Amino acid sequence: MTEAVVATTQNTEHGTGHRTATRWRFLHVVHRNFLVWRKLIGSALVGHLADPLIWLVGLGFGLGSLMPSIGGLSYIAFLGSGMLCYSAMNSASFEGLWSAFTRLKMQRTWESILHAPMTVTDIVVGEWMWAGLKGTLSGAAILLVMTLLGIVKSAAALWVLPVVLLVGLAFAGLALIVTALAKSYDLFTYYFSLILMPMTLVSGVFFPIDQLPKAMQVIAQFLPLVHATTLGRALVVGTPPGNIALHIIVLLVYALATVTIASKLVERRLMR
Repeated sequence: MTEAVVATTQNTEHGTGHRTATRWRFLHVVHRNFLVWRKLIGSALVGHLADPLIWLVGLGFGLGSLMPSIGGLSYIAFLGSGMLCYSAMNSASFEGLWSAFTRLKMQRTWESILHAPMTVTDIVVGEWMWAGLKGTLSGAAILLVMTLLGIVKSAAALWVLPVVLLVGLAFAGLALIVTALAKSYDLFTYYFSLILMPMTLVSGVFFPIDQLPKAMQVIAQFLPLVHATTLGRALVVGTPPGNIALHIIVLLVYALATVTIASKLVERRLMR
């Protein structure tokens, strides 16, 4: 009787440990991508950080010297807090598009990973998480520059980093959907030019959304970048953020819904 109980206990513990290990298998994909990225860190940092930093410094000081304050903020403070979210979006999207597509189709890395005890969901979630972390790194770099420029006054601004991670995950999921549907790199140019860039222009990155026509303001409320910039700006400059739950829920819904759809699309593509 005792031996049976011991055996049952051991099997239960083994089953629990196996389920726990299975749940975290996607981290192997994250680690694999990190090892590759570490070898290319110089060009990767320049490619993902140079663009938002140039926008921040160039427009912030150049155009900012001609602009009045916006909501009590200097233009560079307004722009910087918006660029923080834009940078996360840009970096996560690039990783989820060009880099992920290269591993999917050109290098066929994902097919190779499937020969290990890994599933398509493990791969997609790992890519999603890695792209989200890349977005967070870009946002953190912008936050550091803003601190060095004296724009950020309080350590409380660090609370923006979890928001930046959510932004990265939301746009990483969207990017992976496009990657799953793409036949070549050409589709990514259309995605950036026709979706991400117009979204940036109406999401409060460069100017307040209340400058837009009323109809466009209503439409903008359904865009993830609007909620990101609204919440991120409040946290960075130290103003009381409103509707925190709404902003976080919208970003969470985008992140979770898009990675779920991406997983289904990638599975269909790889299993054909």
